[in-house]
Formats: sequence, structure tokens, C-alpha cells
Amino acid sequence: MNVTVGQIRTFLSSHDRYALADASLVPAGVLIPFLEREGELRILLTKRTEGVEHHKGQISFPGGARDEDDGSIVETALRETREEIGLTPDHIQVLGIFDDLPTHTGFLITPVVGFIPLVPKLKPNSTEVSEIFDVPFSLFTDKRNETRKKIERNGIVREAYFYYHGTHEIWGITAAIIRSFVDALQNANSPRTGRLRSGRR
Repeated sequence: MNVTVGQIRTFLSSHDRYALADASLVPAGVLIPFLEREGELRILLTKRTEGVEHHKGQISFPGGARDEDDGSIVETALRETREEIGLTPDHIQVLGIFDDLPTHTGFLITPVVGFIPLVPKLKPNSTEVSEIFDVPFSLFTDKRNETRKKIERNGIVREAYFYYHGTHEIWGITAAIIRSFVDALQNANSPRTGRLRSGRR
């Protein structure tokens, strides 16, 4: 599945996104940061330190809980991205907002999709981020790279998705967001051509 930034923007502009209202969950925003290298679309990811409160040592998108001073969930995602990896909003083109996803840890995550035309030197917050790396988007669009496992938490068994890139294991809410996004993107294929609707960057 060959995808361009323009196609993602076109998809998000017409996507009837799922928005969940649940006062028991903490609103949080994450950035799905796309970039291009040698004509290949890639996703920027981070590895959390063992010192963070939630998802210790896991692979994640930059993001976090919404502050009362944030004007929108987009501002939350962009602020957290700046604080975590030193990527400022002027380097990010916001392409749109994807579906809300609740987590078993009590957060309501809203993914903000962005494109970084030119990636500057990044500065990870050593308290929260131990590593910054990027992965080909094609890793996630090819179902052969997907592994399903049953995991148990608090006596509840759930099926989780896992992806592997080098030494990195991508699972949990990050894998769930990616899986949901890819599925929606693939379902938006034109029924006539079987290809994504065209769009310019």
C-alpha cells in the first residue's frame, strides 16, 4: 500500500471521525508525526524512559494529558511534542485529527496527524524520552508484519497488536492507534480503482 502525505490529508478531510465524550477519562493528545526520507513515508516514534508515570519503557507517540491552558487538543499534542522532543509547531503541518481512543489507564487519546517537511535537530527530554527513531509506514500497512497476542491486565484478557522494527517492540495504545488508522485509511480506498483517493501534499 503506497501512501502519500496528500492522500492522508485528503482522507482526514472527509473522515467522519469518532469523538468520545467521557468525563471519567483524562483528555490527552498525541501527535502522529509523518516524515519523508528518500521518497519513503515514515512515522517518528519515541521510547519512553523508565522514570515516567505511565507506559514505562514503551514505544509511543509524543503527547500527553491536556492542560487547562491548552486552547484545543491540537495545542496539547503540539505542546507535548515540543516539550518531549524539541520539535516546535512551526516545523509541523497539521493534516487533521483522527478517532478518539480510550485506554485502560484512564486516558481519552485524540491523535493529531502531522507532517514534518524538514526534520530539525531534535532534543529529547531526558526525563521522559530515552530514544527518538522513525519507522517506515509500510511496516504497518503490510499485515504480514502484524502479530496478535493475548495479554492479561487486572484479570481481563485482551488481544493486542505487536509490530517489530529492529530491536523495538511496538504495542499497546501506540500499536492500536496505528492499526486503527491504517484500517480506516485502507477502507477509504476508491471502490472503482482499489486505490486511495488522490491528494496533493
